Amino acid sequence: MSPTPERPNLLIMVTCGLLTSLVVIAFARMAYGVILPPMRADLGLSYQQAGILGTITALGYLLFVLAGGVAAARFGAKPTIVFGLISVALGFAGLTLASHYWLLLGLMALLGFGTAFSFAPMVSLLATWYPEKRGLVIGLMTSGVGMGMLLVGALVPLMTSLFGDNGWRVSWGLFGCVAVIVAVLITVFAKDPPRLAASSGETPPSDDKWLIYRNHRVVTVATVYGIIGVTYIVQAIFMISFMVEEGHAESTAGAFMAMMGLMSIAAGPLWGWLSDHWGRGNALTASLALVTLAMGLPLVDQSLATFFLHFLVMGLSVNGMFALIQASATDQVAPRYIPIAFSFVTVFFASGQLVGPAVAGWLIEFSGGFRVAFGFTFVVLLAGVYLTLRIRRFPAEVAVGAPTTRD
Repeated sequence: MSPTPERPNLLIMVTCGLLTSLVVIAFARMAYGVILPPMRADLGLSYQQAGILGTITALGYLLFVLAGGVAAARFGAKPTIVFGLISVALGFAGLTLASHYWLLLGLMALLGFGTAFSFAPMVSLLATWYPEKRGLVIGLMTSGVGMGMLLVGALVPLMTSLFGDNGWRVSWGLFGCVAVIVAVLITVFAKDPPRLAASSGETPPSDDKWLIYRNHRVVTVATVYGIIGVTYIVQAIFMISFMVEEGHAESTAGAFMAMMGLMSIAAGPLWGWLSDHWGRGNALTASLALVTLAMGLPLVDQSLATFFLHFLVMGLSVNGMFALIQASATDQVAPRYIPIAFSFVTVFFASGQLVGPAVAGWLIEFSGGFRVAFGFTFVVLLAGVYLTLRIRRFPAEVAVGAPTTRD
């Protein structure tokens, strides 16, 4: 798309979104699962402590995600996103030096805080600028997660081999450098949309927030997003450790994660494009069903081939699942309500991220293995697939529209 007076160049804006998701999702959240084995061994952490570290990041996200939306509405999305990225960079820098568990908790919380001020505002920014290609542009943004996973899967084992016990610290430091670079790029190239002024006699969008919070369609989408939050973070944190615990090499696990990331780069945009043409609900059901299948495979068998299939199917579907549930959230409301609706459903997602690692860590400690924990995620995902069947039946009209056409 060529630039117009109304909209910036699509490629530039999508690249900004892609890099943001790379830093705040792939590096700040998913990389922890790859860094965890050497980090846990070096610091002597239990699996329950490791799960709490993942949980505290989700808690920081949950507590501040609505504040991030308010900040974006008041000060603009671009400065809010940059503030979030700088916060994440500070968290990465601290992790390169910290060893005390309480300090680690604070730094992991800072990663969640920064993510709250950067990820949701960026998704809302793209959805507002390009509503007719919402699935595609959000899918392109999620490909940053795949690129980040590819980098993490290759980089962390390399740093461990080069720097030994300090390799995990060097990895956090490199993530911090990338976060600062992305913040600079967004400062220079990103563009805020014009503010959506209310027409004469209309109330401000924030005055109508309870119409969104109580709408059954928005709540259904939010519940599915919460289920995704519970399950994907457990996979990201513990699947590598599960594989290593079953006797497979850490380097092989890293290679499988890199493969998953490589496939995810294309999967998000493809699923998004498919949903723009086939229907959001149809594509969402298919992608979530594939994720459920992938999560069930290691429960049946723990061979190298089964773990390979797990990461293969996840690579084909997980980024599509993210892109489609995020696009579905923005589909339910008129453009003026997108920041409010997306912040609301993100609270469910962040709550799921908060619950997932803590429950999984406890189940791992209680059962002495990983199968019970991943069995829990499989059952929760089945409930999510059922709810997507309801989303498939949603009418095309928005659930919360202009003040004179509210459902």
